[in-house]
Amino acid sequence: MIERWNRDQVLALAPDASSRKAAQGVSSPGKWSGTGVTADALWGECKGSGSKPYRACVDLSEPAYRCSCPSRKFPCKHALGLLLLWSADGVPAADEPADWVAEWFDQRRDRAARAVTRTAAAAGTAGAAETGPSGDPRRAEQREQRVAAGLSELERWLADQIRQGIAGSRRHDHWDDLARRLIDAQAPGVAGGVSRLNAVLATDDWPARLLGEYALLHLLAVAHRRLPEVMRVAEAGADARPEAAQPRPPAAGLLRRVRERVGFPVTREEVLAGETVRDVWDVLGCRDEEQDRLTARRVWLRGRNTGRAALVLSFAPPGQALDASLVTGTAIDADLAFYPGSSPLRALVATRHDGVPAGPPPGSTLEQALEEVAGALAGDPWLDSWPVVVASVTPAGSPSWQLAGPSGGLALHPSAGTPWRLIAASGGHPLTVAAEWTPRGLRPLTTWDEEGRVIVL
Repeated sequence: MIERWNRDQVLALAPDASSRKAAQGVSSPGKWSGTGVTADALWGECKGSGSKPYRACVDLSEPAYRCSCPSRKFPCKHALGLLLLWSADGVPAADEPADWVAEWFDQRRDRAARAVTRTAAAAGTAGAAETGPSGDPRRAEQREQRVAAGLSELERWLADQIRQGIAGSRRHDHWDDLARRLIDAQAPGVAGGVSRLNAVLATDDWPARLLGEYALLHLLAVAHRRLPEVMRVAEAGADARPEAAQPRPPAAGLLRRVRERVGFPVTREEVLAGETVRDVWDVLGCRDEEQDRLTARRVWLRGRNTGRAALVLSFAPPGQALDASLVTGTAIDADLAFYPGSSPLRALVATRHDGVPAGPPPGSTLEQALEEVAGALAGDPWLDSWPVVVASVTPAGSPSWQLAGPSGGLALHPSAGTPWRLIAASGGHPLTVAAEWTPRGLRPLTTWDEEGRVIVL
């Protein structure tokens, strides 16, 4: 039997605030009939405005959701309301699921089997794809030339900004033409970074932050320009030039990371065809943000045995459903496939295995967390977030809040404001906190009380 989730965990799955409010309105026992729960299935019928009740069911092992209502949100208010009823111990146990639930589970298993077959076929043809139409060497060379020209223009533009001063950067349309030209140059990753510079202007310390962002863009442009030289040196080996003058080639992962940051994509099939890492992965928390006219969901994981950090990203246009298959505070036994790079972080869930009991993940000291972040930044200087789990910390330092430990503290991100839920959970006592590290401070995600219960922040 899947360990029952609490109210916080259920509401964290809601796609928006209106869904959270609506779910609470349909979570009373009087709204439901024909409910039941087995080891991995939850179902029930909710009375609605029509003559027939809405049938909602949840595959708790993923989780995945289905409802006969017309809502385009996933999970819809009925699935969330059913989960809230279950979290309050309001759903009776059953020996086996209802027929309509069993039919849905059979359909899901069939789709999963077909997906495995397609992935295996894609993996087998990944190498051949380079010679296909999408891997046309002539088109690839043309793109390389466009990207190189676009980044060369970016270098000149940045030099002009420093020479002229940044006072003129206060206009919110200051970077629009440059971003459009980088899109035309087929460097979407850099163009996105330029477009997001507008957000810097809303901060009090915008001059320092803007200069820092300019420096990172310059570093990326120069790194891409020098890639051919570095690759030639790496291939030539130690005999190419005297040992004293021989530069140490960076790791191949860093070269891949530069191209990824510029905007050369790595396909899902390529990632899944690579090596996977099996572990028990604690789901530390998630955060949604608007990004390039899409809603991006960041779900942070950490392996209990390997200690590896992982980020599962999903995107959706505004108003459409995001992936809600990873529940904050739970743990999954799964194989993760990581995107290539010198500090592999982004990953895909390749295969899930049997469920595992949840509980507070092992935490580290603040010093150990900073050492981990420093190592990640050494492999990817453009990194802007990383998951940490710190133990024996308390919120302190009003009005500038931080997580304080025995030997110091780490500041919270300004968006955290006054962390009331964290303060209430702590009550002045040390606790374990999962947070997202950013250059501006920690974003608290989740904590656990003295009894090990999950509190979503």
